Amino acid sequence: MPRKVSSWLFGLLTLSTAIFCRASSEASAPPANYVLVWSDEFSAADGSLPDSSKWVMETGGGGWGNNELESYTNRAQNAHVQNGNLVITANKENYKGADGISRHYTSARLKTLGLFEQKYGRFEARIKIPRGQGIWPAFWMLGNNIGAAGWPDCGEIDIMENIGKEPDKVHGSMHGPGYSAEKGLTGTYKLPTGKFADDFHIFAVEWEPSTVRFYVDGKLYETRTPADLPAGKTWVFDHPFFILLNVAVGGGWPGNPDHTTVFPQHMLVDYVKAYTKK
Repeated sequence: MPRKVSSWLFGLLTLSTAIFCRASSEASAPPANYVLVWSDEFSAADGSLPDSSKWVMETGGGGWGNNELESYTNRAQNAHVQNGNLVITANKENYKGADGISRHYTSARLKTLGLFEQKYGRFEARIKIPRGQGIWPAFWMLGNNIGAAGWPDCGEIDIMENIGKEPDKVHGSMHGPGYSAEKGLTGTYKLPTGKFADDFHIFAVEWEPSTVRFYVDGKLYETRTPADLPAGKTWVFDHPFFILLNVAVGGGWPGNPDHTTVFPQHMLVDYVKAYTKK
């Protein structure tokens, strides 16, 4: 067996027996006034790739508009199912993908574009995030018209973003034309105690016409409406969006890994669910 494969299998066994003792899923009944319409609870066999009927694995290493350092791959080493969780793994390794770009880190980026898209509703996931300087996990959504409208005109809703240098904080943000990147609408939730990477947490948004509410573990911490937009800018959150999950490495916002950053890093996703309002 090739050395690279055997070391991955050894790592997979380690995950199974040591790190990834899954906490029992806090499977929840639908929130009041909502009906579950789509979900993935990652119940496939250990080692399986993400369900291709629900997720597209994006690939490439061009920086993704943020000066990121990773190449996203469609390999099980970077995204697989284990013990009822989706495990997205950021590795430090030399890798050259089909795009011909050589990078020193790999990870995975999954999206539901073309498979599941929805306008309005509640979107939630139960996630245990990774940790470390330069590590940038995210659970987010983009407008399904991105191919025609481009970014940021398509709209972006970041349900959860964390940068490793802020271990007790997550950010909920919205981006659109004239209010993107550092000008986006952003709120921050800070844990009362501890760090997000220490345990699973539930991240959610409730999206209605002219209102988006952000939650962590059921606690509302941010509400956005068109009144928050800069003068003359357009609210673009009135068409279907698709879901994304990824772990980036480096970039303008989190900064790059340093001598304190330990690899590999893993993001565990217990479930992702989408609801519509009754």
